[in-house]
Formats: sequence, structure tokens, C-alpha cells
Amino acid sequence: MQEIKWDESLSVGVDEIDEDHQRLVELFNLLNQAVAKEESSQYVDALFEELVSFTESHFRHEERLMVRHEYDGLDDHKDEHLHLIDLIRDLQRRFHERKHQLSTDDLKYLKEWLTTHIVSQDMRLGYYLSQVI
Repeated sequence: MQEIKWDESLSVGVDEIDEDHQRLVELFNLLNQAVAKEESSQYVDALFEELVSFTESHFRHEERLMVRHEYDGLDDHKDEHLHLIDLIRDLQRRFHERKHQLSTDDLKYLKEWLTTHIVSQDMRLGYYLSQVI
């Protein structure tokens, strides 16, 4: 599985959001490497939990910024966050049911999920915030 390479195409132009996104990319890449190297299921589980936990924290961070700066797209963006958390938690549940196994399709899904959210919703948010901050 190919890792995510951080570059300017993923930058939303707001340092604090970009820093969070870089950490999410780093966690995804660590998870990807752990699966490829067939690391212990406990290690993969710990990385997956850290990715989920940091994603939830990052979403709260974005939502705080949206509230503070009166972002018109708050409700839609927050709804997408809730939907994405449901999806990643469901993937995590299935991971546990399969005795801590992540497939190539699971990793592909996570990669798509992460990059698509950044280049769609978060780019719009970044543009807005760069105008008002």
C-alpha cells in the first residue's frame, strides 16, 4: 500500500489545521507500515486507536475554529465529521472482530477517507479562515 506523502496539495493554508493533518498523515503511514511489516496485533491496535482518537480531537479543533470565526458551513462540516467518525469507528469494530487484521482494502479506504476530506471540506474551511484570521 502506498503511503500518503504530505505536500502542498494537502495544505489548507492554516498552520494549526495543517499541523493536525500532518499528524494524521503520519499516524496513517505508521499504521500502514505496521500492517506491511506484520507487526503485532497489539501494536496495530494501539496505532489504530491513536489514529481514531487524534481524528476525533482534530475534528473538535476544527469545529472550535468554525464556531469562533462564524463559519457558515459549520453544520454541514460538523455533520460530515460525525459521519466520518461513525465510518472509522465501524472499521475499527470490524478490525477487532477479525482478530485485529487490517486488509489492503481497509488501508485503501482509510487513505481515501483522509485525503478526500482534506481536499474537499477542509480546503473550503481553510480558504474561509485565511480570509478572516
